[in-house]
Order: sequence, then C-alpha cells, then structure tokens
Amino acid sequence: MKDNTLNIPSDVWAQALKTMNEDSRETLARRRFSPEKIDIFNASHTSLEALNEYRFLKNTEAERMLPGIINNPVQQVIIDSNPDEHATVQFSKPRHIGVVFSGGPAPGGHNVIAGLFDEMKRFNSASKMFGFIKGPEGLLENRYIEITAGLVDTHRNMGGFNMIKTGRTKIDSGSKMELALTVCKGLKLDALVIIGGDDSNTNAAFLAQHFKSSGIKVIGIPKTIDGDIQVKTENGKVLCATSFGFHSAARAFAQNISNLANDCSSDIKYWHVCKVMGRVASHLTLETALQTHVNIALIGEELADYVDQDRMTKAREQGEQIDYNAYGMTLRHLSRVICDIIVRRAAFGKNYGVMIIPEGILEFINEIQVFITKLNKIIADYNRIHDVDFHRTFPTLNDKLDYLRRISQGMMDKGRFPIWNIRDDELFNQLPRFFREGLLVERDLHGNFQFSQVKTEKIIMDMVKEYLDVLRERGLYKVGILRDEYVSLMDDAGMDPDLFAPALFKNPQDKYVLLKPDIISLKTLKSSLVNADMLDSEEETPQIFINIFKKSQAEFKTQTHFYGYDGRGTDPTYFDCCYAYNLGLTAFHLIAGGATGQMAAILNLEKEFDQWQPAGIPIARLMHLEERKGRLELVMEKSIVDLESNAFKVFQAIREDWVAACACPDRFRNPGAIGFSKEMEEDRPLTLRLNVLQTQE
Repeated sequence: MKDNTLNIPSDVWAQALKTMNEDSRETLARRRFSPEKIDIFNASHTSLEALNEYRFLKNTEAERMLPGIINNPVQQVIIDSNPDEHATVQFSKPRHIGVVFSGGPAPGGHNVIAGLFDEMKRFNSASKMFGFIKGPEGLLENRYIEITAGLVDTHRNMGGFNMIKTGRTKIDSGSKMELALTVCKGLKLDALVIIGGDDSNTNAAFLAQHFKSSGIKVIGIPKTIDGDIQVKTENGKVLCATSFGFHSAARAFAQNISNLANDCSSDIKYWHVCKVMGRVASHLTLETALQTHVNIALIGEELADYVDQDRMTKAREQGEQIDYNAYGMTLRHLSRVICDIIVRRAAFGKNYGVMIIPEGILEFINEIQVFITKLNKIIADYNRIHDVDFHRTFPTLNDKLDYLRRISQGMMDKGRFPIWNIRDDELFNQLPRFFREGLLVERDLHGNFQFSQVKTEKIIMDMVKEYLDVLRERGLYKVGILRDEYVSLMDDAGMDPDLFAPALFKNPQDKYVLLKPDIISLKTLKSSLVNADMLDSEEETPQIFINIFKKSQAEFKTQTHFYGYDGRGTDPTYFDCCYAYNLGLTAFHLIAGGATGQMAAILNLEKEFDQWQPAGIPIARLMHLEERKGRLELVMEKSIVDLESNAFKVFQAIREDWVAACACPDRFRNPGAIGFSKEMEEDRPLTLRLNVLQTQE
C-alpha cells in the first residue's frame, strides 16, 4: 500500500517503508562475504597442463559426432611462473565472454558468474561479460544484458538464478547452433560459458564442436542439486565428486526434515513422509539421511539391486535352478519393509517417525519400470508414426486406457508379440486411478517420465496403511505403554498392577509393555480378564482397562512433504559459495589457456580445501547413448549412488540404530541452519567426507 490509504502519519509511514525495504542483516553480510580462492588463482599467470594418465571409456558415436573435441585431455590449471611475452599478451588481452544459466536453478550459480567476472576484470578491466536472458532462449533470440560490477555485487553468495534468469530451451539442431553462433559473433564473444546440468553440458559439447572453427570457446559448468554429475575415469579415479548446488539443497532439505523430527517427537502421533528431488539417482536422499538420521530412508539404487534370498533358497529346495522373480524389489515387498519398522517402533511407544523417499523411487521398482518403459515406447511410437501428439489425441485417462486396451487385444498391433498385452492391461487396471493417470502424464522435454507429477508417497503409503490394518487385526500392530505409566494408572485406580499385568501383556516386566496379540477389541479384552479369573463374565469391564486398551491402539497418521524447488532456490552453503566461485575462476583460466569443449571442475573436491585443484574435463568423453523420446541420443551420462561407496556402506551399517526400535532415545540429528562460515558448518557434504576415507593410506 504505497499510497498510504489508511492515513498512517507520514513520518511513521516513511519509517515503515524504509524498514520494509531494507535488506536483512543476513543478506548484507552474505554480499560482503569473500569465498576462499584456490592458491593457484593468486598467480599472475597460469597455463594448462594435460593429464594424459586419466582415461575414459570410448564411445564411437561421440567420436563420430564430436571429432573436434573428442581427443581433449583432462587439463589442470597450473602456475606459469615464466611465461613468454606472447603468452602474457594473449592471457591478459581484453575479452568478451557470454554466460548462460540453463535448466533448473541451483544454489551457487551467481558465484560462478562472480568468480568469472572478477578474474576477467583482474586481468583486463576492458573485458566485458554478457548474460543471456532466460537461458538458451536468450542466446537464440539475442536477448542479453551486460553484466556489471554493481549487478555482480548485488548477487554475490545469493541463491537463485534471478540475475539473468534461466530456461530449458534446447539447442538441439544444426539451425539452432548456427543461430547461436551468429549471435555470439555479433557480440564478438571470445567464449561462451554454459552453467547447467548433464543436458546443458551436452549442449556445451555440441556447441563447442560447432563453434570450433570460429575460434569461440565453449566451457561447461557442472550444476544440479540432484548430485548426479560425478566424473570418474575408466579405472575409478574421481575427477568431479559432485556438482555445485547439491550440498546447499541437501542442507536446506535436512534442516526442514530436522524440524519435522522435532515436531513428531513432540506430539508423538505423525509419521512425516518426505519426498525429495532425485529422479534418476538417490544422492539427495542419502545425503539428507546422513544429515538427519531419520528412521527410514529408501535408496532407489539399493531397491533395484535387491535380491530376495528367501525366494532363492525356496527355489533351490524345490529343485528349481533359479527364481527370476527374486530379483528386484516389488511395491508390495517395499510396503512390508516399511511396515516392519513402523510396528517395531510402535512397540516401544514410538508410533511416529520420519522417512525420506527419493522422487524417482518408482523407477527402481521392477514392476513399475516395466510399465514406464512400455508406455514410453507406445507414446513415442504413436508420435513418430502419426506425427501428432499422443496426449492431444487422447486427452482423458479413459481415452488413453481405451487405446491401450485395443493394443492388448491386437487391434492396433500387427506384431506377433504386442508390446502391451492382455496381462499388462489387467495389471495396469488394478492400479489406483490416480496412479494410472500419473503413469500416463505427458513426458518432459527429454522424453522422461515426470515423477514429480506423481504422488509417489501416496502410492507407497496407501499400501503401507492397507497392510498395517491387516497387522492391527492380527494384534501385531500395537503401541507399547511405558510400564511406569501403566503402574501409575493402576495405582490411581486402586488396582494392583502386578496382579493384572500377566493377563494383559505379553511382556509384563519389560520397560514398555504390549497388550497380548489376541486382545484386539474391548470384547477380547474382557475375555482375557475373564479367562485369567480377574473379572466375572457378568461384570462390566472397569474403565481403567478400557483406557489402557485405548492407549495401546495404533493409528497410522501421516503428513506428506515434497522438498525440491525450495532447495533449488536456497542460499548457498559455505561449501557451495567457495566451490562455485572457484568454478568461475577455473572457467576463465580454461578460456585464457585456449581450452574448449571442457567442463570446469575441481579435482580433490572431496578433500581439504588446500588440496583442491582446478581443471578441465573433456565433456565429449563423458557421453553415452541414451533413449530419449523413443530414439537413441548422445548425452552426458548421469551418475547414480554407488552401493560400494563408503557413504552408502556407512549408512547401510548404521541405519538400524536410527530406527531406534528400542527403549532408547531417538537418534535424530540437527544439521543446523545454512550459513557461510567455515567455523559454523561443515566444509563438504557428508557423502564426500565419508567417501574420501577410502583413499587415505
């Protein structure tokens, strides 16, 4: 209400506006914070040294499509203490550098620009930087702003990509690449820096190939909160341990989840079910679990790798060589695993808790993956054959289901073995309507199933609730009562607790006592007392026993939460402030050294800061063929959770302790708020700190 329609006194109004328009002290302090610089960047001149000992598996398609950059070596930035005159002039010449954010935001992006800007200006104040507005779209449409010192200072150490915005437009054709080249030539760019994830770095590689003859360099920057950009050589040497933004998002999620742990421990009646981003990999789930010590954390990669040993043993006993159904976790089995933990905690009075599930967990469940793969193929084939969009042709769920039914009945498929058979149709139609609708949602720009649009947590929790109802009816899901509380209640009612305990509880002397399994109603409660000669069959059940029975009744209540976009926009941690800033510095030195088609990286990122080493990694060597919209495309490979890593093995070994299904305190950990002080928060993600242990000799 800038017009002061409430007639607040003018002096009060002026002060109010000033107060409301002021930046917070935290924001002002963040802008003043100076990230640490790798010592190499204090030198007056650097050069690039090829590290030919680092090798990658070859991909023939990458060699065919990216011949100009496929033979790039890994290059490390080193101090050049004695450059010749020509090298000095070339290194410090004025440059025009373009920068673009691509894909979803990630904390630290502004610091990449700040590092690149500061270093560019340090070596030549006449250099200019241009930021393309709204991502690759701005590059294609020649929409940009000149990035100034004032603009950089406003966004230092701040979250978001709002300095120049971002977008997901793909530069995926020769005509688009030529248009991008024309724009870059018009601005007389010496280099273009693309800050993005795996698809964006894929774009960077193709642009580097297309721009090579023009002399314009293209450098990629590893960005994604999912943490699925990790680079290893063919013999397992880690070159890029994670992307910037991962640590900040994980810490933002962890802080919120820790708050939920406080909440559920206080009112002791909810299970908080937290879905976190991560479509292809469960890195965020693992990191947030390590940060918070939640009772249940599901790692999708582990579920996909699961083998039911009981089924394998049974098959051998029956003379079968192997039971292939034993491989992979089913939704039904997963729900049973969750129920087991819930029931065990409830037995110790803990009918509450916190669990974390990755956004893409369904992709790791065999039966669901089969549906997703088949439906992706059906939709892609329809679009290709008919040259119209499947979802526009069949707008409603019933329309889509009718099309699938016709395929299953052989009405739409001339092949001997239709991709969608009658059994598929039957099983698919047994799924809840909202789940079927979710599996048939429109695919994203890359042809991927959009897990964020499916209520994964609802699907799993509905199955959990259904089985908990069964266990409740069997008398197996009950809330344990603290024996001291039972004794106090009985004393207040004038009853002898020791006399009645054997008739009520299966473990009458334990710290937490559980009603016998056959006591599942007030009727069976009375029968138990009558059978123990504690009550006459004609008597009414005393209220104290009814109260105790009610205390033992378990009700499964959930609160669901999705953590994704909030983590993308959070302010960066100290780690990401420094990491992203040094990536920006690295990008400049790669450009100054004449590199192109490289992804800026920090070697030894998982180690102490004084061991960090700036480098460039050849993007072309990180490519593989992947199915996108029904056809194979050359893209940068994503990294999933390594089940042999220290981080996962430690989690695997300690998670039972975090279940805390015992007469003990919960093990929840409070990671604290995100800051930008090395003294107040960890200097690396916990997964990196754990993984480095295996390299110390």
